Amino acid sequence: MMGFIVRVIVNALALAAAAWLLPGITVSAASTEAATGNGTVGVMLGYLLIGLVFGLVNAVVKPIIGFLSLPITCLTLGLFAIIINAAMLALTAWLTTYMPVQFTIDTFFWDAVLGAIIVAIVSALLGWLVPDRRRV
Repeated sequence: MMGFIVRVIVNALALAAAAWLLPGITVSAASTEAATGNGTVGVMLGYLLIGLVFGLVNAVVKPIIGFLSLPITCLTLGLFAIIINAAMLALTAWLTTYMPVQFTIDTFFWDAVLGAIIVAIVSALLGWLVPDRRRV
């Protein structure tokens, strides 16, 4: 259970880094009444909620898409995995349109693809810093 919570926090921090670095990726509350708080706590809870949705999308949808796109991923020597990650970000953005906190991506090619690269790098760095209980 603790590993799941750490993974959600890592996802939230990676998405926050992507939103901070790219002007085309934003996180906003649908309305002030629907926001989960005001100020810093509301923003943190919003990123945690989006990190949870992103983690669920990566756990459920990404393995299926990755298996179905295995031939093109092999042909592109793995570069198509970046497009798959960008599609998972876009799917997360679409799913959060039905939630009080919304994750929006302006354009797929530049914002989602660069966002996927940023999320992958930040997740890898944070995953390297946070020790895994199974390896200890």
